Amino acid sequence: MSALICVARIGAAHGVRGAVKLWTFTEDPLAVRRYGPLLSKDGKRQFEVATAREAKDHLVATFKGIATRDEAERLNGIELYVAREKLPATDADEYYHADLIGLAAVTTAGEALGRVLAIHNFGAGDIIEISPPNGTTMLLPFTNAVVPEVDIAGGRVVISLPQEIEGEDASPGRPGESRDP
Repeated sequence: MSALICVARIGAAHGVRGAVKLWTFTEDPLAVRRYGPLLSKDGKRQFEVATAREAKDHLVATFKGIATRDEAERLNGIELYVAREKLPATDADEYYHADLIGLAAVTTAGEALGRVLAIHNFGAGDIIEISPPNGTTMLLPFTNAVVPEVDIAGGRVVISLPQEIEGEDASPGRPGESRDP
């Protein structure tokens, strides 16, 4: 079986006729209807979207074969996947998170930094998380300035480590205390 990509997560039941809240991870939330049957993480269960409509920050969806609230409640928390090849091709400088996770991270000088652990977005833009061989992970902006090269075929991302923030002083001291020599 090819690589599976998580495209949605089933939430709480909605109403009494088997509908659920569906949180999608696709650019177009309604795209989950176009991928055909969606699979559970282990690939053993299939879910086919019967209906879907947009709500405030999720979809309200029904699945074929799920007709009651009790059946819908048992689906809460299930992540839904599709085979990687069913997803549309990406544009230049656009990547699926799953294609980036696990890539080697190297500096612009070619020094190993670690591996891409995750891509996050807390609302202000994408953040790339790098896991070094030792120590704590690094969270860096996923911008062209910090990540000037993504080579999926070569299995690596190039990281241009940012300098300290202008005006930041790493020396200890109390607020308002002068640090001039």
